[in-house]
Amino acid sequence: MTETLTHMPPMNPRLTLIAVLAAALPSLLLLEPCAQGQHKIPVIDITDLYHPAQDPGDNFDLIAAFGLPEIDLKAVVLDVTEVFHNGKWAKLEAGIIPVAQLNYIFNRTVPYGLAPFARMRTPEDKMIEAPKFQTGGIDLLLNVLRESQEKVHILSFGSLRPLAVAWAREPQLMREKVAQVHICAGACLPTEIEWNVSLDPKAMIGILRSGLPIALYPCSAQTPGPGAENISRLCNGYDPHNCYWMLPSLGFVAQMDLKLQNYLAYAFSGSSRVDFLRAMDDSKPAAMLDRMAKLRHNVWETGVWINVSGRRLVKRQDGSYRIIPAQAVGSTDRVLPNELQPCTL
Repeated sequence: MTETLTHMPPMNPRLTLIAVLAAALPSLLLLEPCAQGQHKIPVIDITDLYHPAQDPGDNFDLIAAFGLPEIDLKAVVLDVTEVFHNGKWAKLEAGIIPVAQLNYIFNRTVPYGLAPFARMRTPEDKMIEAPKFQTGGIDLLLNVLRESQEKVHILSFGSLRPLAVAWAREPQLMREKVAQVHICAGACLPTEIEWNVSLDPKAMIGILRSGLPIALYPCSAQTPGPGAENISRLCNGYDPHNCYWMLPSLGFVAQMDLKLQNYLAYAFSGSSRVDFLRAMDDSKPAAMLDRMAKLRHNVWETGVWINVSGRRLVKRQDGSYRIIPAQAVGSTDRVLPNELQPCTL
């Protein structure tokens, strides 16, 4: 039996703009800093981040990994699936450039590596024959665990292939060093296999059978009512027990640090500029910001980062919302639910 935690945050969609803005940019007052000298939580981020952006939300959400003051980002593992890398309808590269841009912006040297492009043949597949370049991320993940003096949280936003292959290779190390696996299950419809599961079903099977401590953040599980045939293929949050929010506008990006404005403009415009670091130092991207102000945005990951960082989303007496450290919650703050519910598979 695998003990699993399932996410159930009955969030008000109107909170989304505040929540995502706060998670994305710690320098804003909306996100209060953690206490000086506070212990940081070691994290490995597995993401299906591509360049040019397949889903600019992946570029957006990676800011939280670099920016949240409670998070000690140890590594980024780039999860690539062959159909997107060299498929008939998409030819994308691993998101090496976005990671380099955030290292540049945040003055960091967070290491990264790739994972195998092909699907696992069995849930126990060690993928030993995979090209060395495509296993650097798995080696990096395992090395971080070996060298860490404490247990590490692993967040997965994409297929579970990198994690499942690492588990197949060194299960004892992972039992000893993994604090929790946080699985973000992206878009779904009740009549179809969930998006991230469909990227590599055997990887999902391998991890759910592993016995590792798992926190599962589903998009939705409830069948929609009449008119579902007109709903976008991206899940629209059929019930409250999911981590999906809809942002009505990205206009707040214009309030961010200039480098982050350029980073997001680069991603949302699908830019392939060769001088991708110099692009972070450009003048304000006014035209792209105007376009982004009219865009709706699907958000999957903010609730995950709130949980991993130990923060709370609260409503203040003045009607404002803040993402704050748990110890900073005041007697008049109303904490919005964002908890995990124990369940057994």
